[in-house]
Amino acid sequence: MIVVTGATGNVGRPLTRALAEAGQEVTAVSRHAATVPDGVRHLAADLADPAGLEPALAGAKALFLLLSGDMHAPGADPADIIGLAAAHGVRRVVLLSSQGVATRPFGPTRIAMRALEDTLRGSGLDWAVLRPGGFASNALWWAGSVRARRVVAAPFGDVGVPIVDPADIAEVAAACLLDDRHTGAVYELTGPEVITPRGQAEAIAAALGSPVRFHDLTRDEARAAMVQSMPAELAEDTLDILGSPNPAETRVSPDVQRVLGNAPRPFADWAVRNAAAFR
Repeated sequence: MIVVTGATGNVGRPLTRALAEAGQEVTAVSRHAATVPDGVRHLAADLADPAGLEPALAGAKALFLLLSGDMHAPGADPADIIGLAAAHGVRRVVLLSSQGVATRPFGPTRIAMRALEDTLRGSGLDWAVLRPGGFASNALWWAGSVRARRVVAAPFGDVGVPIVDPADIAEVAAACLLDDRHTGAVYELTGPEVITPRGQAEAIAAALGSPVRFHDLTRDEARAAMVQSMPAELAEDTLDILGSPNPAETRVSPDVQRVLGNAPRPFADWAVRNAAAFR
């Protein structure tokens, strides 16, 4: 049995579906009640209280560990989850980490995530670590303004990075959970091309078949919006990358193709699949 945390999110949902379609027994974990694919067991649990995961971990062979934003906050200790998994006989953990662990190792949230990676490496379990860059699905932050006013408002409109489709992350995660060849691997996951926020707005407009205007936010305006849904330190780290990406953060990684045998999906593909959110 495979346990998927964050199972209702942009990565966890397609991962849960892919594993179920592959014939795996899956327990989907999320904070709240949720609809899951037929044959999948659901457990409502908060990772801030690792003991709540015990019913899911009993009898599990593998765990996909995805941390919500508040688990990156000071004082959170997600390492307890790895210890709990080992105590319940879980043999493999695939951790969704962050590209910034390597590209900006001294940011507060990156230091905490690197410590979690190190805990996993030293756990005695089989493991793989996924380090994605920015998610294509972060564009959903703009869905309300696009629906209401056909406007995308974002900072650093002409600064780009190779954002990754969560569907690609999910497929790589499934491969790592199911295939021993990925044990001990660290994969950096990006999209196939650098794209700016202005370019994302153009792709959304093309998917909708109607114009979408781009409005540049200041860093302070963007931060004020972001801290409504994530810790302030994580918002600052994210804005640092979006505003001044270093060469490692603009590099297109070969790892999606290496694992899946096909090129990563471009943002335009994500926009077409998710156009309904912006209509």
